[in-house]
Amino acid sequence: MNGEESVLEDPARVQTIEAFADTIVPGERRGPDDRAVAGAAAGPGAVAAGALELLRWPAGGLSDSLDGLADILTMHAEEYAARRGVELDPAVPAFVALGFEDRTALVLELTAPEHPEKQLWVGLALFSNMAFDSAAHLATADAFAQGHPGLRHLGYTPPGADGLWRFPQYSYRRPLAPLHPGTTSTGSPA
Repeated sequence: MNGEESVLEDPARVQTIEAFADTIVPGERRGPDDRAVAGAAAGPGAVAAGALELLRWPAGGLSDSLDGLADILTMHAEEYAARRGVELDPAVPAFVALGFEDRTALVLELTAPEHPEKQLWVGLALFSNMAFDSAAHLATADAFAQGHPGLRHLGYTPPGADGLWRFPQYSYRRPLAPLHPGTTSTGSPA
Protein backbone atom coordinates (compact mmCIF):
# COMPACT_ATOMS: atom_id res chain seq x y z
CA MET A 1 0.00 0.00 0.00
CA ASN A 2 1.13 3.55 -0.58
CA GLY A 3 0.02 4.90 2.81
CA GLU A 4 -3.41 6.04 1.61
CA GLU A 5 -6.60 4.47 2.89
CA SER A 6 -7.33 1.09 1.38
CA VAL A 7 -10.49 0.20 -0.51
CA LEU A 8 -11.44 -1.65 2.65
CA GLU A 9 -11.85 1.71 4.41
CA ASP A 10 -12.31 4.52 1.86
CA PRO A 11 -16.05 4.99 1.16
CA ALA A 12 -15.48 6.68 -2.22
CA ARG A 13 -13.40 3.77 -3.47
CA VAL A 14 -15.87 1.25 -2.07
CA GLN A 15 -18.72 3.02 -3.91
CA THR A 16 -16.70 3.07 -7.13
CA ILE A 17 -15.89 -0.65 -7.03
CA GLU A 18 -19.49 -1.47 -6.06
CA ALA A 19 -20.80 0.66 -8.93
CA PHE A 20 -18.55 -1.23 -11.36
CA ALA A 21 -19.75 -4.61 -10.01
CA ASP A 22 -23.37 -3.41 -10.25
CA THR A 23 -22.79 -2.48 -13.89
CA ILE A 24 -21.68 -6.07 -14.59
CA VAL A 25 -24.56 -7.78 -12.72
CA PRO A 26 -27.18 -5.10 -11.97
CA GLY A 27 -29.47 -5.32 -8.99
CA GLU A 28 -31.93 -3.29 -7.00
CA ARG A 29 -30.83 -0.52 -4.66
CA ARG A 30 -30.20 -1.39 -1.03
CA GLY A 31 -32.08 1.69 0.08
CA PRO A 32 -33.21 5.10 -1.13
CA ASP A 33 -29.79 6.71 -0.54
CA ASP A 34 -27.81 3.99 -2.39
CA ARG A 35 -25.91 5.65 -5.22
CA ALA A 36 -23.42 2.86 -6.00
CA VAL A 37 -26.16 0.42 -7.02
CA ALA A 38 -28.07 2.03 -9.87
CA GLY A 39 -31.24 -0.02 -9.41
CA ALA A 40 -31.23 -1.07 -13.07
CA ALA A 41 -32.67 -4.54 -12.39
CA ALA A 42 -35.11 -6.09 -9.97
CA GLY A 43 -33.72 -8.45 -7.38
CA PRO A 44 -30.19 -8.81 -6.09
CA GLY A 45 -27.13 -8.24 -8.26
CA ALA A 46 -23.38 -8.58 -7.86
CA VAL A 47 -23.17 -6.21 -4.88
CA ALA A 48 -25.82 -8.10 -2.88
CA ALA A 49 -24.09 -11.36 -3.82
CA GLY A 50 -20.80 -10.26 -2.24
CA ALA A 51 -18.73 -8.85 -5.11
CA LEU A 52 -16.79 -6.55 -2.80
CA GLU A 53 -16.05 -9.41 -0.40
CA LEU A 54 -14.78 -11.58 -3.25
CA LEU A 55 -12.67 -8.76 -4.67
CA ARG A 56 -11.18 -8.07 -1.23
CA TRP A 57 -10.28 -11.76 -0.79
CA PRO A 58 -6.47 -11.99 -1.07
CA ALA A 59 -6.63 -15.41 -2.75
CA GLY A 60 -8.34 -13.81 -5.75
CA GLY A 61 -5.29 -11.73 -6.54
CA LEU A 62 -7.05 -8.39 -7.04
CA SER A 63 -7.26 -7.10 -3.47
CA ASP A 64 -3.97 -5.22 -3.59
CA SER A 65 -5.04 -3.54 -6.85
CA LEU A 66 -8.47 -2.29 -5.81
CA ASP A 67 -7.30 1.13 -4.64
CA GLY A 68 -5.60 1.79 -7.95
CA LEU A 69 -8.47 0.36 -9.98
CA ALA A 70 -10.96 2.60 -8.18
CA ASP A 71 -8.77 5.64 -8.77
CA ILE A 72 -8.22 4.82 -12.46
CA LEU A 73 -11.94 4.15 -12.93
CA THR A 74 -12.66 7.57 -11.43
CA MET A 75 -10.23 9.14 -13.90
CA HIS A 76 -11.83 7.30 -16.84
CA ALA A 77 -15.31 8.35 -15.67
CA GLU A 78 -14.23 12.00 -15.47
CA GLU A 79 -12.75 11.80 -18.99
CA TYR A 80 -15.86 10.03 -20.29
CA ALA A 81 -18.15 12.67 -18.75
CA ALA A 82 -16.07 15.50 -20.27
CA ARG A 83 -16.17 13.86 -23.74
CA ARG A 84 -19.92 13.28 -23.57
CA GLY A 85 -20.91 16.50 -21.85
CA VAL A 86 -22.27 14.65 -18.82
CA GLU A 87 -22.52 16.76 -15.68
CA LEU A 88 -21.26 14.83 -12.65
CA ASP A 89 -22.56 15.22 -9.11
CA PRO A 90 -19.48 16.19 -7.05
CA ALA A 91 -21.03 14.63 -3.93
CA VAL A 92 -20.16 11.12 -5.17
CA PRO A 93 -17.25 9.58 -7.07
CA ALA A 94 -17.33 10.18 -10.84
CA PHE A 95 -18.20 6.62 -11.89
CA VAL A 96 -20.98 6.51 -9.28
CA ALA A 97 -22.33 9.84 -10.58
CA LEU A 98 -22.78 8.39 -14.08
CA GLY A 99 -26.21 7.01 -14.96
CA PHE A 100 -26.44 3.28 -15.60
CA GLU A 101 -26.40 3.68 -19.39
CA ASP A 102 -23.24 5.79 -19.20
CA ARG A 103 -21.62 3.35 -16.76
CA THR A 104 -22.35 0.54 -19.20
CA ALA A 105 -20.98 2.50 -22.17
CA LEU A 106 -17.77 3.27 -20.27
CA VAL A 107 -17.32 -0.37 -19.22
CA LEU A 108 -17.78 -1.39 -22.86
CA GLU A 109 -15.00 1.03 -23.81
CA LEU A 110 -12.70 -0.26 -21.08
CA THR A 111 -13.25 -3.92 -21.97
CA ALA A 112 -12.99 -3.46 -25.74
CA PRO A 113 -10.30 -5.61 -27.40
CA GLU A 114 -8.27 -2.56 -28.42
CA HIS A 115 -8.26 -0.88 -24.97
CA PRO A 116 -4.76 -1.02 -23.46
CA GLU A 117 -6.14 -1.72 -19.95
CA LYS A 118 -8.64 -4.33 -21.11
CA GLN A 119 -7.17 -7.14 -18.99
CA LEU A 120 -7.63 -5.16 -15.77
CA TRP A 121 -11.28 -4.37 -16.44
CA VAL A 122 -12.16 -7.81 -17.77
CA GLY A 123 -10.63 -9.31 -14.61
CA LEU A 124 -12.68 -7.00 -12.40
CA ALA A 125 -15.79 -7.87 -14.42
CA LEU A 126 -15.15 -11.62 -14.15
CA PHE A 127 -14.78 -11.44 -10.38
CA SER A 128 -17.94 -9.34 -10.13
CA ASN A 129 -19.81 -11.98 -12.09
CA MET A 130 -18.28 -14.86 -10.11
CA ALA A 131 -19.58 -13.38 -6.87
CA PHE A 132 -23.10 -13.66 -8.25
CA ASP A 133 -23.05 -16.91 -10.19
CA SER A 134 -20.80 -19.09 -8.03
CA ALA A 135 -20.29 -17.38 -4.65
CA ALA A 136 -16.58 -18.08 -5.18
CA HIS A 137 -15.68 -16.38 -1.89
CA LEU A 138 -17.79 -18.79 0.16
CA ALA A 139 -17.96 -22.53 0.70
CA THR A 140 -20.99 -23.64 -1.30
CA ALA A 141 -22.81 -25.07 1.72
CA ASP A 142 -22.19 -21.82 3.62
CA ALA A 143 -23.46 -19.78 0.67
CA PHE A 144 -26.70 -21.75 0.73
CA ALA A 145 -26.98 -21.46 4.52
CA GLN A 146 -26.65 -17.67 4.17
CA GLY A 147 -29.25 -17.58 1.38
CA HIS A 148 -26.82 -16.43 -1.32
CA PRO A 149 -28.98 -14.51 -3.80
CA GLY A 150 -27.09 -15.47 -6.96
CA LEU A 151 -27.20 -19.21 -6.32
CA ARG A 152 -30.91 -18.98 -5.48
CA HIS A 153 -31.64 -16.88 -8.57
CA LEU A 154 -29.78 -19.27 -10.87
CA GLY A 155 -31.63 -22.27 -9.43
CA TYR A 156 -28.71 -24.16 -7.90
CA THR A 157 -29.91 -27.17 -5.95
CA PRO A 158 -29.18 -26.79 -2.23
CA PRO A 159 -27.62 -29.65 -0.27
CA GLY A 160 -29.70 -32.01 1.82
CA ALA A 161 -30.18 -31.52 5.57
CA ASP A 162 -26.89 -33.35 6.16
CA GLY A 163 -24.98 -30.91 3.93
CA LEU A 164 -24.49 -33.40 1.10
CA TRP A 165 -25.74 -33.09 -2.45
CA ARG A 166 -27.74 -35.96 -3.83
CA PHE A 167 -29.47 -36.05 -7.16
CA PRO A 168 -32.29 -38.58 -7.17
CA GLN A 169 -32.73 -38.13 -10.91
CA TYR A 170 -29.65 -38.14 -13.09
CA SER A 171 -29.21 -34.96 -15.08
CA TYR A 172 -29.02 -37.00 -18.27
CA ARG A 173 -31.90 -39.22 -17.09
CA ARG A 174 -29.51 -42.15 -16.88
CA PRO A 175 -26.38 -43.06 -14.93
CA LEU A 176 -23.24 -42.11 -16.83
CA ALA A 177 -21.33 -45.12 -15.50
CA PRO A 178 -22.03 -48.02 -13.18
CA LEU A 179 -20.85 -47.67 -9.59
CA HIS A 180 -17.54 -49.36 -8.90
CA PRO A 181 -18.13 -52.44 -6.74
CA GLY A 182 -15.71 -51.08 -4.10
CA THR A 183 -17.61 -47.81 -3.61
CA THR A 184 -18.65 -47.30 0.02
CA SER A 185 -22.07 -46.10 1.17
CA THR A 186 -20.69 -42.53 1.39
CA GLY A 187 -19.54 -42.60 -2.23
CA SER A 188 -15.85 -42.99 -1.48
CA PRO A 189 -13.68 -45.58 -3.19
CA ALA A 190 -12.79 -48.57 -1.03
